[in-house]
Amino acid sequence: MKNIAPTHATSFATLPPEEVQSALERPSDALSPFPRTRIKICGLTREQDVDAAVDAGADAIGFVLYDKSPRHVTPVRAAELARRLPPFVTPVLLFVNAYATEIIAACAMIAGATAQFHGDETPEQCLLATHGGARPYLRAARIPLGDAGLDFDLVKYAQDYSNAQAILLDAHVEGFGGGGKAFNWSLLPPSVNAHLVLSGGLTAANVADGVTLVRPRCKTLAVDVSSGVEAVDAHGKPLKGIKDPEKIKQFVAAVRAADRQT
Repeated sequence: MKNIAPTHATSFATLPPEEVQSALERPSDALSPFPRTRIKICGLTREQDVDAAVDAGADAIGFVLYDKSPRHVTPVRAAELARRLPPFVTPVLLFVNAYATEIIAACAMIAGATAQFHGDETPEQCLLATHGGARPYLRAARIPLGDAGLDFDLVKYAQDYSNAQAILLDAHVEGFGGGGKAFNWSLLPPSVNAHLVLSGGLTAANVADGVTLVRPRCKTLAVDVSSGVEAVDAHGKPLKGIKDPEKIKQFVAAVRAADRQT
C-alpha cells in the first residue's frame, strides 16, 4: 500500500475515500515518521493547575525545588501536588546545585519522580544523587543566546551526560531555573545521539516551529513550558507559578497539530 500520510502538499481531502478510512483507522503515531512529542508543564504550584495540565494531556508535571525561583515549592508541597497525578503522568523535580542527600530525600517522597538538574552539576554528581542513574534524570544544557549558540558543543555535552534520560535545552540567562527566553534553535547540531527536551520561551504560537526544527536532529523530542502558559494580572504582568488552563490547552493543541503536520 502506498504511503498516505498527509504532508504540507497533501491532505485527506485529496485521497480516495477508502484510503481516508484506512488512515483514520490507524494509530495517529503511524501517520508520522517520528514518535509523538511528549509534553511537560513546569513550575506548577496549585492543585487546579496540576489538574488542568493533566486534563489537557500533559505527559509530565514539573515542580521547582529551587528556593530562589518565584515558582518554588517545598518537597512536602510537591509531594502533595504529585499525589493528584494519575498513572503514567510523570512528576519531575527541578534542582539547582542541591546536595545529593537533599535530592535523594526529596525524590524518595514522590513515587516515580524524575530528577532534573538545572545548575552546575557534573556527570558524577548527577549519578551520585540518582543512585548511579537508577533514578531517571534530565540534565539541562544552557544554550547561549544569539549567534553564540554555535559555540555550544551539544554533541559532546550529550556524550558527557550519556546516563541522562534526556538533555533539556534551555537558554543561558542570568541565574538558574529558566528565564523564559528562546535561543536560536536553528543553530543546534544536525544530529545529536540523545533524547532532547526543548525548553525556553515556548508558547502556543512558536512551539510548532520548535518541533519542526529540532525533532529531526535527535532520537526523540519532548517540549517543556512554564512561563508560556502562565496567567497574567490586570496589567498584563505574568503571575509566576499561576497557570492559565486555556493557555495550557492551546499549547498542547499546538504540539499535537505539529505532530500531525510532520
